[in-house]
Amino acid sequence: MPKNLTYIICAALLLFYTHCYGQSPLKKIFDHYGLQGSTTIFDYKQQKWWYTDTSDANLAMQPASTFKIIHLLIALETGVINDEYDIIKWPGSTDTTLYGYRPDIYKDISIEEAFEVSAGWAFIEIAKKIDRAQYEHYLRLSGYGNLDLSEKGDDFWNFGAMKISPENQIDFLRRVFEHKTPFSDRNLAILKKVMTTEQTDEYIIRSKTGWTRINGQDIGWWVGYVERENNTYFSSE
Repeated sequence: MPKNLTYIICAALLLFYTHCYGQSPLKKIFDHYGLQGSTTIFDYKQQKWWYTDTSDANLAMQPASTFKIIHLLIALETGVINDEYDIIKWPGSTDTTLYGYRPDIYKDISIEEAFEVSAGWAFIEIAKKIDRAQYEHYLRLSGYGNLDLSEKGDDFWNFGAMKISPENQIDFLRRVFEHKTPFSDRNLAILKKVMTTEQTDEYIIRSKTGWTRINGQDIGWWVGYVERENNTYFSSE
């Protein structure tokens, strides 16, 4: 992920912790680095939305690797995988033009590690075992994205017509947090475990990044939520 976007994500999280998440400071961060984008935040306790750009918050784009969040749940629920310890066999090759050259992930890999390091090839192997009717069923029940699964390739979340907006990303994460999804409590617990990116005595961050390139345009994501003792904050960038 480019350093500029990483900086924006860190800055937004800092604003989470301090509660200083007014529209102007966050928007200035994007402007400073010459990036088009937005930060959308939902304060769970106050049931209040905060936006740097309301139009961008409702602009649907390819979910890229953030799709791994619901993808993991669908794979678990359909029985394609049993748990986070299942091993996905390395198929022997991957398209390095599309996905870059990452030799450290070219190996048999556990679901947990594949999620953590965003090993796209592993989730493509999983996708080959789930038919589109099953995807559509769970995506519809979850209220996730535009349900356009017309892309013929296995990697429809990176390069297809299926899209999701930042606000929709948060809506889905809220349902995951509240256990108001078509997925079992057991499978939601597995997801929350592998989504944990940072944990201290004061907070837990559960998140996923995503990155793809469509028609020469880079699309980057950070979606997740911060759990504190007295509140939870959801963010999509």
